[in-house]
Amino acid sequence: MFFCEFLLYYLVLIQCHWPQLKTSASPDPTSTLKAMFLSDTHLLGEITGHWFDKLRREWQMERAYQSAIWLLQPDIVFILGDLFDEGKWSNSKSWENDVARFQSIFRHPPHTELLVVVGNHDIGFHYEMTAHKLNRFEKAFNFTSGKVVSRKGINFVLVNSVALEGDDCIICRAAEDQILEVSRQLSCSRLKNHPDFVKKCRSVQPLPASAPVLLQHYPLYRESDSECTEEDSASPEEKKVLFKERYDVLSQDASQKLLRLIQPRLILSGHTHSACRVLHGNVPEISVPSFSWRNRNNPSFIMGLITAEDFSLEKCFLPTEDTVIYTYCGAGVLLGLCAAIYLLPLSFSKSFDTTKQKPV
Repeated sequence: MFFCEFLLYYLVLIQCHWPQLKTSASPDPTSTLKAMFLSDTHLLGEITGHWFDKLRREWQMERAYQSAIWLLQPDIVFILGDLFDEGKWSNSKSWENDVARFQSIFRHPPHTELLVVVGNHDIGFHYEMTAHKLNRFEKAFNFTSGKVVSRKGINFVLVNSVALEGDDCIICRAAEDQILEVSRQLSCSRLKNHPDFVKKCRSVQPLPASAPVLLQHYPLYRESDSECTEEDSASPEEKKVLFKERYDVLSQDASQKLLRLIQPRLILSGHTHSACRVLHGNVPEISVPSFSWRNRNNPSFIMGLITAEDFSLEKCFLPTEDTVIYTYCGAGVLLGLCAAIYLLPLSFSKSFDTTKQKPV
């Protein structure tokens, strides 16, 4: 049990290493950010979550996360939405309990920062989303529907992709206004050495002059996962299924608008629970698989070494659930054999003694 529930995570994760930057073999730690990206943790709630399923999945994620933090020592961790499975349904008491469990599982040392993006299971799909659900998520995780986080000269744009419905709802309109403001800030960062900078950007909070990394829950529009070739991509049957706009992926219009306004150099998303790498023009988008055994047998996360001008990504796989099950089964068989080898001679010996002492 100690091996399966504790030691195995270290033995698997110690094989993961930070990638090398293309431009530098020995990057400067003062300008290089070590970032981890994971997604779709789906902590189970009290409505549909069986207690044993909840216990098993949460222990798996806690051990995997804590082992990774201890071994890899990232500067920052991003979780790309669907932190919870029942955030869209939970009442205030259940929500507080879920948040407390999340903070316990994904606790981190002071030198590591944790930031999250909202997903549809956290606040509901567009038609289920309310100001109350969004506000309590923002309050619990210091999230806003469109904000820039700058670390070591690197800009990360965090977006509420659930609100990019394009129907002018109150929450959607506010999210789009925030994205427009972010776009203005980023535009001004590119104009710092331009003669019009003072005139156009006097009232804008300055940002580092670095092309941003876009982080959101929904992927940008793509027809399906048919072009995804990663070993942990969707199954052949799932790849044949066409994606539904505004449900599986963002709409084509919202996707083009984000690309035009944010002008990212890299996009990371979640939601599909499977891996994929696609290009939007020359901009790569990485779909990060689910971190939970409940959604896939081989969870993983992305490790990124990022500077203001460069980035390099590497995937780190967690122990598979099959490995743990087979190890337990093998241990059970081995214990059974050992018990049989030990007990059978005793049984024969006892039987022989009884026969020997039987009166004639």
